[in-house]
Amino acid sequence: MDSDRPDLGEMVMRLGRRLIAMEQPILAGHELSMWGYVVLTALSRRTVRTQAALATAIGADKTRLIPILDDLQHRGLIHREPDPADRRVRLLALTPAGTSLHQRIQTAIRAAENDLLATLSESDRHGFLAALRALHS
Repeated sequence: MDSDRPDLGEMVMRLGRRLIAMEQPILAGHELSMWGYVVLTALSRRTVRTQAALATAIGADKTRLIPILDDLQHRGLIHREPDPADRRVRLLALTPAGTSLHQRIQTAIRAAENDLLATLSESDRHGFLAALRALHS
């Protein structure tokens, strides 16, 4: 047991803050909030279709999500339309512009992540990413 190391929570939070600080200028350059990017990312995976499912998937309150969706729709980045089977339900999808913006932002974020990960040896980098994937699921 390594008693001299910080707790995992502390290390993860510090890394998380560093990653967010790294991503903020990229998002600001595209006039997108972190929550807007989270929504575009979730919709890009095509695993959610309704506003309720999206809120659950990203851990956001449904009512607080509405202004974000309004903005993304106003900017032409998402489609939001009533479900023909239940008019109370809204179906969501990325537009081609939303897909393009998401891809550009993700490319810039991945480049910044690669710069950060370049401080690790290749085997450490692969091990770190493998450990994150294992702990994420």
